[in-house]
Amino acid sequence: MFRSLYLKLVLIMSLLMISIMAVVVTFLISRVAVYHLDEFSNQMHSLFNENEEFGVRLRAAAASGVSELNVLLDTYRGNLGIDPNNRNYYILDAKTGRCLAGSDDEGGKALDLTPNIMTAMGGQAGYARSITESYIDVAIPVSGETDTDQSYIIYIRDLKHRQQELTSQLSRIIMGALFFGLAISVLLSFPLSKTITTPIEGLTSRAGAIARGEFTGRIEVHSTDEIGVLTETFNDMAEKLQQTLETVENERNKLNTLFLRMTDGVCAFDRNGNMIQRNIAALKLLGRDPESDFSYSDLFGQILPLGDALAIKAPDYFEGNFNVNDLALKVFIAPFGDNDREGGVMAVIHDITEQIKLDNVRREFVANVSHELRTPLTNVKSYTETLLENEDIDRETQKQFLGVIMKESDRMTRIVSDLLTLSRFDYGDGGLRLHSVQISKLIERVYQAMYLEAAKHKHNMSMDFRGWLPEIECDSDRIEQVLANVISNAIKYTPDGGDIEVAAWTEGDSVIISVRDTGIGIPEKDLGRLFERFYRVDKARSREAGGSGLGLSIAKEIIDRHGGRIKIDSKYGEGTTVTLSLPIGRKEEI
Repeated sequence: MFRSLYLKLVLIMSLLMISIMAVVVTFLISRVAVYHLDEFSNQMHSLFNENEEFGVRLRAAAASGVSELNVLLDTYRGNLGIDPNNRNYYILDAKTGRCLAGSDDEGGKALDLTPNIMTAMGGQAGYARSITESYIDVAIPVSGETDTDQSYIIYIRDLKHRQQELTSQLSRIIMGALFFGLAISVLLSFPLSKTITTPIEGLTSRAGAIARGEFTGRIEVHSTDEIGVLTETFNDMAEKLQQTLETVENERNKLNTLFLRMTDGVCAFDRNGNMIQRNIAALKLLGRDPESDFSYSDLFGQILPLGDALAIKAPDYFEGNFNVNDLALKVFIAPFGDNDREGGVMAVIHDITEQIKLDNVRREFVANVSHELRTPLTNVKSYTETLLENEDIDRETQKQFLGVIMKESDRMTRIVSDLLTLSRFDYGDGGLRLHSVQISKLIERVYQAMYLEAAKHKHNMSMDFRGWLPEIECDSDRIEQVLANVISNAIKYTPDGGDIEVAAWTEGDSVIISVRDTGIGIPEKDLGRLFERFYRVDKARSREAGGSGLGLSIAKEIIDRHGGRIKIDSKYGEGTTVTLSLPIGRKEEI
């Protein structure tokens, strides 16, 4: 483009010079021709029309005959501009136009009847002229002084040799001027072309660099003309394009990061159902290998055919559930694109396994709460109705019924209290009131409080502090609640006359509290669910013992909030060991 533009500019300058010179040549040649015609016409008019003496002498000579007329014209050869090689005069017969005499006898024999001769034969002077003809002529009718005298035509014919010589000389001069003009125009066109093409070359090079993604650098602006303005505009455009591309790239990176890292799976398919994009989450949820190739029909064809998916109109979308391995998935399908040739179908996959589990837990929780409250409420209502409907019940029986009502009321109170405690924990309430506690004294208080209950069941309950126990930062009321719950469970689920051991020791930066019993134990299949709310291994026996199935859930919440751990080891039929681990250092209140 650079060199061709050079050649184009040089060619344009050359053609411009040639065109100008051609116009000049044409104008000058035409002016020379017109000048020569005017000169000839003026000369002939001056002699034949304005010179009266010459006219009188012509008529006198015509009366004397051809020879006298020829002598007269030869005498005025200079006035007529006669040149044997260029301009000659002829004496023609006025009736036939035949040449009778003249300065060129041979030429006179070949004369043709020109328009001017024809005019003169009609009695009028012929002065008609033409630039295109190869000659110039004039025909003047001449007659004697009487009507009986012979009539003649004085015919002057110029072959334009002088004009041709002048034109030839002028052409040579103009051709020389054209040659030098072309040379000068070519020489001038190179710096002019360089002035124009240099910034264009810079723009071309810079545009190529931008096309390759290289945005650094600017084109120097050397002028304030249109090319300079174009260059400056191009620099501004390049900077704005770079900024725009950087912004687009940043947004694209953000979207790619979001797309690749989002927990929901996303798959995109073209209008033929071929996979065009998917993220890591989609592969994990669908259980697919990153190298595997799959289509829309493979994944969702049974849920919603591809044609139906493409027919969905915005803002509508399809929502459906399906299972993959052990996962419950929900998929949202909608088309994308602006016409029938582009676009496709987008599918967003959401894992609802935990949601379903939570829904099941919620339903189970509501059912458990309803069941737990319904039994004592039924008992309270039954015994109350019995008391109200039978006035003759003896005092002892009334006390027994009222005792049952009181017991069931206490049971409901405990259930509601435990539910409120768990609710406060779930909503971030129920913060711990931490303070320094001598853990050995806390254990002794709980041990003494539970000792009489153990004695009722003839249990052999012991306490063992293995070494010195430090003070710890904890909520003493909550820890006593946990420890009392664990010991109470050991008492309840150990057959009368069993052994219960409460031990404590320091291990690293934690205090370990262990409650071991020789009770009925827990089946291995139930160990993983002991901390679920309302979960009980033996529901009938637990309810009979007054348990609600919330104690261990509350215990785990409290220990977790202290930054500790609770662990249950058990062997069915041999006994259970509950181990509490509490950090010695202070924990942030939750």
